Amino acid sequence: MALTLEDRFAITELISMHGHLVDDGQLDRLDELFTPDVVYDLTEFGQDPLVGVAAIREAALTLGAGNPVAHHVTNVVVLESADGRARARSKGLGVMADGSCGSATYDDTLVRTPDGWRISHRKLSVRRVALNGVTRSG
Repeated sequence: MALTLEDRFAITELISMHGHLVDDGQLDRLDELFTPDVVYDLTEFGQDPLVGVAAIREAALTLGAGNPVAHHVTNVVVLESADGRARARSKGLGVMADGSCGSATYDDTLVRTPDGWRISHRKLSVRRVALNGVTRSG
């Protein structure tokens, strides 16, 4: 089934809402973003993937003041998938309390639920090298 403009808008809003809920400390509302069995893949940050909304909430609380004070999401690209799911890729900027910031890429798999679109899998990738390491050859 092809994604409608309404689907694309709802998915983009859902991805954007993540930063608002987390930055506002509304961790009890994460089920508005994720499926109950979501896999939140943080392996590039040296952590095991988190499984389930409760695990994401607990990880955020454990990190406490180490969390970014602001999450900014941009460059959202939504693609339809043959299995009825959607895939989205976006860029994230995290601003820390000391003013430092970092960049990440979110690769999401989304499913349509009775309550609307939800993220069922999210992988965070970090960008530490400009141009992904591509250089001029010879």
